[in-house]
Amino acid sequence: MEWEGRRAVLSIATDITERRQAEEAFARQQRSIKLSSQIASVFLISSRNEVFADVLDVLLSALDSRFGFFGYIDEAGDLVCPSMTREIWDQCQVPEKSIVFPRADWGGLWGRSLMEKQTLVANENLRIPEGHVALENALATPIVHHDKLIGQFVVADKAGGYNKDDRDLLESVAAQTAPILFAIQEDARQKKAHEKLEEQMRQAQKMEAVGRLAGGVAHDFNNMLGIILGHADMLLEEMDPDQALYADLTEIRKAGERSADLTRQLLAFARKQTVAPKVIDLNKTVAGMLNMLQRLIGEDIDMAWIPGEKMWPVKIDPAQIDQVLANLCVNARDAIADVGKVTIETGNIVFDEEYCKEHAGFVPGEYTLLTVSDNGCGMNAETLENIFEPFFTTKESDKGTGLGLATVYGVVKQNNGFINVYSEPGQGTTFRIYLPRHRTKEVRWPDKEAIRPAARGRETILLVEDEPAILRMTTMMLERTGYTVLAAGTPGEAIALAREHAGDIHLLMTDVVMPEMNGRDLAKNLLSLYPNLKLLFMSGYTANVIAHHGVLDEGVQFIQKPFSKTDLGVKVRAVLDRK
Repeated sequence: MEWEGRRAVLSIATDITERRQAEEAFARQQRSIKLSSQIASVFLISSRNEVFADVLDVLLSALDSRFGFFGYIDEAGDLVCPSMTREIWDQCQVPEKSIVFPRADWGGLWGRSLMEKQTLVANENLRIPEGHVALENALATPIVHHDKLIGQFVVADKAGGYNKDDRDLLESVAAQTAPILFAIQEDARQKKAHEKLEEQMRQAQKMEAVGRLAGGVAHDFNNMLGIILGHADMLLEEMDPDQALYADLTEIRKAGERSADLTRQLLAFARKQTVAPKVIDLNKTVAGMLNMLQRLIGEDIDMAWIPGEKMWPVKIDPAQIDQVLANLCVNARDAIADVGKVTIETGNIVFDEEYCKEHAGFVPGEYTLLTVSDNGCGMNAETLENIFEPFFTTKESDKGTGLGLATVYGVVKQNNGFINVYSEPGQGTTFRIYLPRHRTKEVRWPDKEAIRPAARGRETILLVEDEPAILRMTTMMLERTGYTVLAAGTPGEAIALAREHAGDIHLLMTDVVMPEMNGRDLAKNLLSLYPNLKLLFMSGYTANVIAHHGVLDEGVQFIQKPFSKTDLGVKVRAVLDRK
């Protein structure tokens, strides 16, 4: 153009910096939106097994990176990487395509990123451990949900290195992923807890089924044992010890006694054996067992007794404490190869609801604690899962019945307690038994009669038993001790005999559960005819059945089948002599 006769050039300059920045910001935003959309699609479409790998593929493509991994923090606080770059997986010589990085070993760029919970970039001076894939640069971002570290993204080997845009993009993806990853982990935790609860329920149902089986067979089995033991007793009384069959009969009787013990163990597991609970001081009960327990485990094994102070009372049959300690100490002895140590401790402990929510099997409340520990061979996880099952044993076939710990379990459950076991191979085992604190007014129970030769009697006994073989055998036992026996096979027959009998009847000895009428109701009927009639109940049924009929009330006399002639004689004499 011309201006005042001269040539001139007109220039107009426009500052487009803001526009370019806006365009770049828009491009970054679009990039971030596109990446977020892709990752959201992956979480919606991919299976749980593939989601980590698919998210990582999208991320590597968006950030032009060759290598990387996507990991989460497990319950132990370690970093678990279920997916790394597929090229890296092909190079990894591991059977499971998942690698765990223990928290104690966190190091380098990715480790500092986790520990500091912040994004770190390194485009140079990367110190790569020997054997690691060579990397030129790396970008690591923690995944944080409500200030809690739950995972990490790491990408590496981008041509030209990583810039602020890459950093911002990865942080944005981490923020987007955090609630989804947290939801996945929470779902996995709930599923695991549900599976554990289901397993506990299946185990409880299985043990309850065995308990019902034990209760169902106890009556008939005890009756048969009673016949065997009773006839053996009477034959042995009539034979000279020098006779050839005397030793054989003695062995038969011993076998019968062992069978009766086995039945009692099974019933203890089933939480159905007859018990006479009383309020006890656990320290005194345990202390009274120590000498016997030391003989049981042998001289090569030391026993330490550490009683707690100011112990709370518990209500339990003292014989059950003996049973628990004997079984646990025998197990401890067998777990110790040569010399070793068994420690018995007591104490008081309180569990609140918060603690019990985090510890399966624990129940809120106040408990006395009985602990038995050993430094033996310990148990692996598989053994621990089965130790309370009846007939499960790791001992040789002739060394154990598999009912010892099942008995312990049954005793604890029967007394509304619970048991916790900790063991590791080579590190020993600790059993912790929690029994509820007893707070009500103490009920005094009569001590078990001392076994002594039974005095002969002259009284008349009305014996009622619906099992003919038991009726005949018990009649013979009583008659041989001097008593006059009126034997009845049914309650109706017993009432008829009582009405027809001309003299006194001093004792009614009756089964508890019978056709027509139970033993308790029969006793009420006969007391109207004989107001001074003494009562003795007997049963081979389980304790829950007996308790239902009120037989275990304080002051009611009871004898458990099977019983020996000596036990019967002592019990009958004691009942008759009571004022």
